[in-house]
Amino acid sequence: MNYKPTHIATIIVVLFVSLTRGQVLNKSWKDIIYKSERAWFSTTEAKEIAENVLLYQRNIGGWPKNIQMQQKLSEDEKDALSALKSSTKEVTTDNGATIQEMEFLSKIYENVPDNRYKEAFLKGINYLLEAQYENGGWPQFYPLKKGYYTHITYNDDSMVNILSLLKEIKDRSDYYSIKPNEEIVSKAQTAFNKGIDCILKTQYKQNGVLTSWCAQHDEKTLLPAKGRAYELPSLSGHESANIVLLLMAVENPSPEIIKAVHAAVAWFEKVQINNLREERIYNDEGKVIDKKLIHDEKAKPLWARFMELENNKPFFCDRDGIKKYSLAEIGPERRNGYAWYITTPEKVLKKYPKWKEKYGITATKIPSEDKYYMVVAQDGSGDYTNIQEAINNAKAFPYEKITIFIKKGVYNEKIKIHEWNTNIHLIGESKEKTIIRYDDAFNKVSLGRNSTFYTYTLLVEANDTVLQNLTIENAAGEVGQAVALSVFSNRVVVENCNILGNQDTLYASGIGKQYYKNCYIEGTTDFIFGSATAYFENCIIHSKKDSYITAASTPKDANFGYVFKNCHLTASDTTTQVYLGRPWRIYAKTVFIQCTLDQHILPEGWHNWSKPEAEKTTFFAEFENKGAGAISSKRVAWSHQLTKKEIKRYRLQNILGSNESQSNWYETK
Repeated sequence: MNYKPTHIATIIVVLFVSLTRGQVLNKSWKDIIYKSERAWFSTTEAKEIAENVLLYQRNIGGWPKNIQMQQKLSEDEKDALSALKSSTKEVTTDNGATIQEMEFLSKIYENVPDNRYKEAFLKGINYLLEAQYENGGWPQFYPLKKGYYTHITYNDDSMVNILSLLKEIKDRSDYYSIKPNEEIVSKAQTAFNKGIDCILKTQYKQNGVLTSWCAQHDEKTLLPAKGRAYELPSLSGHESANIVLLLMAVENPSPEIIKAVHAAVAWFEKVQINNLREERIYNDEGKVIDKKLIHDEKAKPLWARFMELENNKPFFCDRDGIKKYSLAEIGPERRNGYAWYITTPEKVLKKYPKWKEKYGITATKIPSEDKYYMVVAQDGSGDYTNIQEAINNAKAFPYEKITIFIKKGVYNEKIKIHEWNTNIHLIGESKEKTIIRYDDAFNKVSLGRNSTFYTYTLLVEANDTVLQNLTIENAAGEVGQAVALSVFSNRVVVENCNILGNQDTLYASGIGKQYYKNCYIEGTTDFIFGSATAYFENCIIHSKKDSYITAASTPKDANFGYVFKNCHLTASDTTTQVYLGRPWRIYAKTVFIQCTLDQHILPEGWHNWSKPEAEKTTFFAEFENKGAGAISSKRVAWSHQLTKKEIKRYRLQNILGSNESQSNWYETK
């Protein structure tokens, strides 16, 4: 049979429509939008689906989620949807809702310029603009829905999807066929800038180092927040990757954006998982019934969906909300129904080199105008190469905290945090490998009888100082008095630090309050001494020779002196006779609470420093200590064993102060 060309064209069109109609019915709503051929959007079927899209849109401008818009609706269903038009319940941008419907409307409008599609699209933009928080973030549902839904939502790329749409609008690109007026374009520009600012402000700092983002951030504090029961506060591999891809798409990025991208890329490289492959096991119906991790040296890198905020450790969680550290511990429903491992960051790492080249950016020196965050690195990759220079260039008496992040290295410096350098957070990259070392000693300084006080390696005179993840060492050796850390000021936190020396290692003095948490402190004689009110919690106190641990000089009118809670007192193998303390001044106060005392602690426990009168004025006490050195029955008669009633005075909040309206100064983040 012979066909004319026009007949052939007609047959092709009929076949195309017939075939695509069958294909579309087998696709998900998302695939219909993003994978359908351009010509399909001019078909009758596309127009029929468009009627559903218009019907599902609420008057506020958004759509509910998880709707398969291609499904045919009965007349009753259409009537029910019409009745819901004025409802604002369940309107969201979660799971691609609203954004993907707007995408569909743009594509069909390009082929079928029905003004209703344009109006619905523009209502969608207005909905997105209205839903934005003043701080630049977006909630998962708007109007707000109680619960975790009010958090700033990066989960499932909700906020990135919004900002990507607004970027196309404000850039006046040709991506969307529907062109808003100048007023809307201007609003989109403002909203986009605010959104990027929110992203920069929510990038998580881990021990002072910018890393990535959480799936949800609290809409008020901007801190990582919990989602569903199995979505605990954590660093996110997937969502963070798409955030970085969005930041990379910003033309002429600001120094802040450049810094954020560099930091996130470094984090992705640090936390990638190598030599493991996720293997999925399917049943006869093609459904995943199990997931396992298999060792495979040829496997592409993986990233965990959830990682610990403190140390990037991957974790998993079932609907009971309890963290697990092995996928095998999670029940089948969550284990197989959730993407615990992802590869999205690979896109970032592939794009990163060209992005750097485009903007002439070197990764070794990050442009920064952040006066509240400085990096010290000996290799020149930071803002300064030595710590004292960074401190000297910090703002005096700042209203906000100033973080000085110190990269790994041995810093042979004698450092002073001046009285005017308040609110400084000196944070090391690694407690073991970020080392501040100096070797001044009494005879080396040789400034008279008070030379001890000049021997410090690090001196803190400023209030509201935080020291974290550092080794602070006086390397003079056993040559007499040689202080590693001197603290004279008020509201000072020393956390996760090694304080190393011999005689007079830690001078915790002044009339202020100090908090030492998770620290290792070593020395020989009187290696914790001074007049401060100091609370030591979960610390290791290590004696290097037979002598005295503490030498408090507590003022007469002070309520507390040194308090040790849940600490472990250890010693070198040759050390067997150590006193808990002696009074440098006669009103010394020192208390050990629920500590573990190894056998090097002498049965009598305390010494009067050959000052009999001090036995009446000092207050040396213990409560529920344990270990071979905790023999309370043999303690000197003038020491005390606290009662359960007396111990109530020694709560952390009572000693260091409590503020119910805001975080306490010793609660570091």
